[in-house]
Amino acid sequence: MLALSLYQAAPAARAALSVVDDAGQTVTLAAPARRVVSLAPHVTELLYAAGGGERIVGTVSYSDYPPTARDIPRVGDNKALDLERIAALKPDLIVVWRHGNAQQQIDRLRALGLPLFFSEPRRLDTIAEDIEKLGTLLGTAPVAARAATDFRGRIESLRKTYAARPPVTVFYQVWQRPLMTLNGRHLVSDMLALCGGRNLFADATPLVPTVTEEAVVAGNPEAMVTAGMGATRADRPLADFSMWERWKQVTAVARGNLFVIDGDLINRAGPRVAQGAEILCKDLEQARARRPAR
Repeated sequence: MLALSLYQAAPAARAALSVVDDAGQTVTLAAPARRVVSLAPHVTELLYAAGGGERIVGTVSYSDYPPTARDIPRVGDNKALDLERIAALKPDLIVVWRHGNAQQQIDRLRALGLPLFFSEPRRLDTIAEDIEKLGTLLGTAPVAARAATDFRGRIESLRKTYAARPPVTVFYQVWQRPLMTLNGRHLVSDMLALCGGRNLFADATPLVPTVTEEAVVAGNPEAMVTAGMGATRADRPLADFSMWERWKQVTAVARGNLFVIDGDLINRAGPRVAQGAEILCKDLEQARARRPAR
């Protein structure tokens, strides 16, 4: 009887926290993460949404949202990381941008025995899933669940409104010289489908293919979309559509369906993508409204 009483009084053993990240790897922590390093701006936004903003002890350049993120110490950018500084922060979790951080440096972080969670949402649903998974690792599951539910609700509302609308063929311009776009496996392509859009180069093999002007003209997109001035504006000038002015035979050019969306809302795979998707859907609806009357 005494043994039973002692057993009942003893604290329950804390179960390990385990999730599968976007690279298909299982990440297991013995206890909720208290010191987290974020290695991408979208990751910082996901961590805040999951309820872990105050636990981020280091992040990278351009992690500027929410505004309090600007005060977090920097440990590098997507090209180079200060590995010594990261180690000195003694993180119990590092959240990595799967294809945005240099593989060699990621390998060195892994060699230090630090837990890594790889984040790279390629579909809108994955953003909500990442929020929930990070909430599990942070021990903030209720907060994360609310954020994920809110995001899913906003996306589903757009899907019901726009996904079945008459399709609009879209050329998404990543950069002008060289001319680059995105294929069907990229998050932006999923956003286009949500809005009733069709990615002109969905079938291209690279995630970010280089294409020719002639290939775009031959595809005759009804709309062109590009990312405008976001946090990276100091890195490079605003991408624009000036090169297309001479291609008046392209429907997008002829009808003025040239749309620029804030890059932070369309290129960062965080909760604000819902806002970017809403803008994109309205732009494509504008393209539909410019069709000649039959």
